[in-house]
Amino acid sequence: MCGIVGYAGRNAAAPVLIESLKKLEYRGYDSAGITVLGSGIETYKAVGKIINLESEIPKKLGGTVGIGHTRWATHGRPNTENAHPHNSGVNPEKISIVHNGIIENYMALKERLIGEGYQFKSETDTEVIAHLLHKHIYGKPDGKEAQCELLVGLREALKEIEGSYALGIISADEQGKLLLARKDSPLVIGLGKGENFAASDVTAFLNHTRDVIFVDDFETAVLSPSGVEIFDREGNLKEKKIEKIEWDFEAAEKAGYEHFMLKEIHEQVTAIHDTLAGKVSELEGAIYLNELNLSEDEIRKLSRVQILACGTSWHAGLLGKYLFEQLAGIHCDIDICSEYRYRNPVMNEGTLAIAITQSGETADTLAAVREIMSYNCPTLAITNVVGSTITREANSVLYTRAGPEIGVAATKTFSTQITLIYLLAVKFALVRGKLSHDYVKSFITEIRKVPGEIQQILNQKEAIKECAENFAHAKSYFFLGRHLNYPIALEGALKLKEISYVHAEGFAAGELKHGPIALLDEGTPVVAIATRGQTYEKMLSNIKEVKARDAVVIAVADSKDTEIGKYADIVLRVPQSDELLAPLLSIVVLQLLSYYTALARNCSIDKPRNLAKSVTVE
Repeated sequence: MCGIVGYAGRNAAAPVLIESLKKLEYRGYDSAGITVLGSGIETYKAVGKIINLESEIPKKLGGTVGIGHTRWATHGRPNTENAHPHNSGVNPEKISIVHNGIIENYMALKERLIGEGYQFKSETDTEVIAHLLHKHIYGKPDGKEAQCELLVGLREALKEIEGSYALGIISADEQGKLLLARKDSPLVIGLGKGENFAASDVTAFLNHTRDVIFVDDFETAVLSPSGVEIFDREGNLKEKKIEKIEWDFEAAEKAGYEHFMLKEIHEQVTAIHDTLAGKVSELEGAIYLNELNLSEDEIRKLSRVQILACGTSWHAGLLGKYLFEQLAGIHCDIDICSEYRYRNPVMNEGTLAIAITQSGETADTLAAVREIMSYNCPTLAITNVVGSTITREANSVLYTRAGPEIGVAATKTFSTQITLIYLLAVKFALVRGKLSHDYVKSFITEIRKVPGEIQQILNQKEAIKECAENFAHAKSYFFLGRHLNYPIALEGALKLKEISYVHAEGFAAGELKHGPIALLDEGTPVVAIATRGQTYEKMLSNIKEVKARDAVVIAVADSKDTEIGKYADIVLRVPQSDELLAPLLSIVVLQLLSYYTALARNCSIDKPRNLAKSVTVE
């Protein structure tokens, strides 16, 4: 997730762009940059927060049209070379663009453009768009005369791009114009008097106007100080509805959601889609993890996986243990990082260590990785933050593409972590001959459905809210799960504890009668994750045991399950899916249950007491 802004007006563009970027800094804070269209293209970039960029810009920078970007890195480390805007052209530069999204076929396009003489300065996928657009307009890197208009060249370039994008584009040869394009990434236009604005969301320009037009997929737009034109994918001019924003700034920053946590629960639809982008091929039955510095021969020789994590990431790792053993046939251990170094671990040749950390800065996880590296084991980090400490110390890195997560309680970072773990386990299983290409094709088909299935759950969140409100003042909650659902039960209990301050425990359902059942009494809510699968019948038995103690059962079950209603008091439904992928759906229900419980209890949801987003001390 990144933030893009654009301005076409009668005032100096630079101050407007900087002001707008500051309002979008929550969308990314690795680096930032602007391009202003003066006598030519003038670009300024800086690493870190917007204030660093501000100090790089001349006080009297001219130009009344410009674009800006605040970055959350997905391709390439946070540095000035990878910061946006990205430009194309030789003496002088002709095109400048900003981009939010992911270009899935960027490597193939990049190789072709290099062959045609284009020189790349960054590691990003975005620079490909700048050079591709330049090629369609000017023909070659040092082209002097435009062969077509910017808008025509943009339409032709977009035909070659696979992936998601919100684009802001300016050209040195078309003064007074700002072009936009969108597919699968948010983009909104603000309408002023003698000036017009563009941004990833309305927060950027609320101080200037509340009249907006939302750009839809496959639309392009041309902004000038005097007006806005919007075109469909065939190039036909469109009439668009002008809407008035009634939100205040704080609500706008949260896109109208009451809390960042609720916003981030909803963003899982996009986050999982983005994490899958460019990594799976249904046609070939293949999974591409190009960042993994392990050859197929090394994967075949693995005898053990050692997972290291803390908190929510540990729950993701526990699910990984089941997947690596069940699918890939690799023995897997998982340790809590704060304990790992103190038990004198025994390391064998053929072990891969996987460290899972949202921030990449978790002190206990870094210490555990340093310990395990002393045994000369290959290490793989799964993290959300490009350029974090873990990325510099591990041998390989896989990035979740969740974007910044403001709420302290992890939601979208957890679901993207387990998405990557699914891909990793299936990749290993395929390489080791445990799964066929046909199975992998089927798996890819099913995991691609997950974002849409999560949206179905979000569409029925009122039922989850009602359930949460009914039990908001319970003193204790139990969460039960078996097999792949056991880690989800643990994570559901943790979410409830973190933000609602209700005592909650997660259990492997078969362990209930080995002690915990003694705590059950009348009215205790028990959340039973009972999606269809190999342990379904046993979960029904556990539910009957709970009901015999007069506890209240809240079941999370498949939408087509007609049996569960006979035993549970309340049933919260998820779309029927592959048993393997059901945890990605069940966790969304539990996140919403925790959120609405905390809301009913009037708790501080985004900043729960005593907790920090990243634990950077032991």
